[in-house]
Amino acid sequence: MRVRWRARLHRAVRLGVAAAIVGGLITAESSMWLRLQAQGHVFDVASVPPAPVVMVLGAQVYDDGSPSPFLQARLELARQLYAAGKVQAILVSGDHMDWGYDEPGSMWLWLNARGVPAGRIIEDHAGFDTYDSCTRARRVFGVDKMIIVTQAFHLERAIALCRHVGVDASGVGDTTMRRFRLPWAQASVREYGAADKAAWDVLSGRDPVFLGRRETSVQDALNQG
Repeated sequence: MRVRWRARLHRAVRLGVAAAIVGGLITAESSMWLRLQAQGHVFDVASVPPAPVVMVLGAQVYDDGSPSPFLQARLELARQLYAAGKVQAILVSGDHMDWGYDEPGSMWLWLNARGVPAGRIIEDHAGFDTYDSCTRARRVFGVDKMIIVTQAFHLERAIALCRHVGVDASGVGDTTMRRFRLPWAQASVREYGAADKAAWDVLSGRDPVFLGRRETSVQDALNQG
């Protein structure tokens, strides 16, 4: 009986090790694909080529409706790009699944309070993840060229996914939030798992959680001249 139990234990250990190796290889391949797709498309505010639109990807909003420091840093990059004349409109894409939690609305208010005209800010209330935001930017809002702003650890994945769905995307990544060392490190580690999800999204070609009808709000903002 003891010999049989040991044999089963050894078999389980071998299977576990094999699964860990396979999982690691998949993650490494996914991360490499994202890096290659984003290569040559990562810039800073001064050097990024102009585009009609900048998309701000959503992040945590507090109970009082104010954006978290990580989200404020993203919004500040978008504000700088608009002020510098690099973009003509700002698409804020985030989670508004629950009525009481509104990332796009919070982003709109933050930008407008800092000088971005209301007509230049477009809200996407169904940007539930990066893939959804990129897909909806292309298929719902008709964006075919844009700049993406997010934290630096997230930027390659965002650029790769947007380029995969047909958007000529460049990106500017925030690094100021490195001062929050633990949250930055935790988020950076989570990117390995997010790389696997990104690969699945690409391979499955899934539709966003909510696609909806085509909207002209981005084009309307651009038509203001």
